[in-house]
Amino acid sequence: MNYFLTYTVYVLILSVLMGISTWKLFKKLGYNPLFAFIPFYNYFIILKETKHPKWWAILSYLPIVGPIMMSVFHLYLMSKFGKTSFKDKLLTVILPFIYMATVNYGKDVKLEDENDLFLTDEEKSAKKKDSFIGSVTFAVVFATIIHVFVTQPFGIPTGSMERTLLVGDFLFVNKWSYGYRLPMRPLAIPFLQGTIMDTGEKGNPKDDPKSYVDAVKLPYERILQFSKPQKNDIVVFNYPQDSVHTAIDRKDPYVKRCVAVAGDTFEMRAGRLFVNGKPETVLGDQEVQHAYTVNTGTQLDIPGMYNTYGFLPVREMQNDKGGFTYMFQGLTDKTAKDIKTMPNVISMEENIYPKDSATISYKLNADKTAYTKSIDTTQSIFPINKPWNQDWYGPLKIPKKGDVVTINQESLPMYQWVISEYEHNSLENKNGKIFINGKETNQYTIQQDYYMMIGDNRDASLDARFFGFVPEENIVGRPMFTWMSLQGAFKDASSSYQAPFKIRWDRMFKATNTGEANKTSYWWIAAMILILFFGWEYFVKLFRKKNTEED
Repeated sequence: MNYFLTYTVYVLILSVLMGISTWKLFKKLGYNPLFAFIPFYNYFIILKETKHPKWWAILSYLPIVGPIMMSVFHLYLMSKFGKTSFKDKLLTVILPFIYMATVNYGKDVKLEDENDLFLTDEEKSAKKKDSFIGSVTFAVVFATIIHVFVTQPFGIPTGSMERTLLVGDFLFVNKWSYGYRLPMRPLAIPFLQGTIMDTGEKGNPKDDPKSYVDAVKLPYERILQFSKPQKNDIVVFNYPQDSVHTAIDRKDPYVKRCVAVAGDTFEMRAGRLFVNGKPETVLGDQEVQHAYTVNTGTQLDIPGMYNTYGFLPVREMQNDKGGFTYMFQGLTDKTAKDIKTMPNVISMEENIYPKDSATISYKLNADKTAYTKSIDTTQSIFPINKPWNQDWYGPLKIPKKGDVVTINQESLPMYQWVISEYEHNSLENKNGKIFINGKETNQYTIQQDYYMMIGDNRDASLDARFFGFVPEENIVGRPMFTWMSLQGAFKDASSSYQAPFKIRWDRMFKATNTGEANKTSYWWIAAMILILFFGWEYFVKLFRKKNTEED
């Protein structure tokens, strides 16, 4: 069932529930009781009767926003019949159709006279309070509409994209860059991605409460897709192998550079990236970095180096001879050259994994009798049956929609997530035979395009070399600009030193995806928007006052 048909079914179910629980109330308002069953129009009538903007009815069935607005409209309807106590409001919000039905079928329900001349001081005070709460609610609704349908804020907590995107950069992501992906979990708490809070085992999201209702779901659909991710685009996407969240749009968001698109061949040779046999194109805002091991006779002044080179994640260890060993995650060629010339540096070597050595990580599983060891696929190089590592990888061809690929015991680890998880088929591997949707086969036709997403800071990036292809349905959009940049906002557990806190004013309100070394700051546009946003009401009042004085 496609997205819009499923959506229509949900709307009809809600409309029937609304009609069954309120048709008598609509009749008391002077309308045909059948109007209570008509989507959008039923809420239009409520807004008309309660003297609120009637266009708000459009918001009643929007994903995520709709449930909030429905609750507001239900409260408006109940207030027309005198149900304004805290208990009434609470029941209307948490049990809307059940509580409204009890009022609807009750014998003593009457329309309340809302003439302000007959209100007590206590009732007038309560009305002002409700007005304030309503203003806050609609501020939240407006922000939710922007967050869900236009742009989403995104923070950079790790150094995988250094020095293009820095740890502590806060971005706005354009959700329409590659076509708008419609929400797949329409009943959710606004502004929360996957879970509400960490309530169980620290760092284990599997036991945390979800921020959405998983049972109410819509299939994947993308509209107005005029372009697709291109090579060198910085892209925000949902982590493909997130096993906690089955909803694609609720998986953890990642940001990496798209280095290869569907149909390309990706390869790493001694830590250098190649696409279709050619060295990567390095853009103006991108700096190639590599991991280094540095041995020194005395301790390096890492805090002082922060001031010169910016944040340098490093693991510091003292050796038996009184010297120090430093494991730098990522140094540019210039920074590496400068460090090598320091007087206390004894040796410096770039860290490159040996060729044909597979990076495989294992995890211990607690058993009733003993501990068993299994492969940790999230920390192992993809696919796990190849002798590849971060520096020597591939060649790997990226699947393209329509490609017919051979499926056998050798290729299955490469395509099993594509077939079973990303393209939602049943996959069985038994007795040396492979079954897709119950049929034995040795071929499979790819149903969507895939991409290779790699961090610019290659030796400190958990990227597609580990989790594999990124399906098109996981693409969120492109970062537009950095609206805030805070050095020291996130701590790096892998570094012996932490960057000192400071605001990086020079990075604020600069476009993200231009590829230029010297980006233009648009802070003045942001300032104008803020002045208009916060000063609009003041100017309107000033204009009205001036007109009144002239009259």
